[in-house]
Amino acid sequence: MIVPCAPTGPSVHSRMPHAPTGVVVAEVAIFAVPVLAAIVFHEVAHGAVAYALGDPTAARAGRLTLNPIPHIDPIGTVLLPLVLFVVPLFLGTRPFLFGYARPVPVDYRQLRWLRPGAVLVALAGPVTNLLLALVSALALAAMPRSPGHTSSLTGALRLMATVGIEINCILAVFNLLPIPPLDGGRVLAALLPRRPALLLGRLEGLGFVLVLLVVMNSSIVARLVQPLLRFFLGIGG
Repeated sequence: MIVPCAPTGPSVHSRMPHAPTGVVVAEVAIFAVPVLAAIVFHEVAHGAVAYALGDPTAARAGRLTLNPIPHIDPIGTVLLPLVLFVVPLFLGTRPFLFGYARPVPVDYRQLRWLRPGAVLVALAGPVTNLLLALVSALALAAMPRSPGHTSSLTGALRLMATVGIEINCILAVFNLLPIPPLDGGRVLAALLPRRPALLLGRLEGLGFVLVLLVVMNSSIVARLVQPLLRFFLGIGG
């Protein structure tokens, strides 16, 4: 799964005024928890749906676990996002995150229904991210909003829930773009006739270049994700 994240609101630093000297560590933690949850549940959802449809590949590889370690790519999940996040904090600019997790292995030939099964497996990740956004919104709505009743811990939890809404909406929308190797590209390949689907599969390497272009032009994702953000943030109050 590819993980783009361009914060749509104020920077984390501006949302946590009077932060202690360990603000960088606190900010990394506030982002890391919802980001890791979004990644892990997204990947597990792919494998769980594949398993339910007859493919045990992910289960045999030990990927049907909420332990984040098997899903982490050392460079794509840790080093690259950390550098892209920390450096802008010291430069005083807004961070833009990009990374990737280890994809869950799926043998589509073992699915009970090949094409419908491939669609369901691909959609499982983004749908899970939307459910996580809903959970984050409900948690945000349950927490006190009055400054007189909001402790620093509650403020951090509210910020974490807000980040959870943002990252899960971004992941859902981005991964549904009809470009391989994104989930939307796999849905498109499953819906196309055989010959165009094979051609689309051969373009997966070029698709990664298109993904990078979309990420670099973050306004595309921002315009698509704004309606979802307004909806879930409205639930959160």
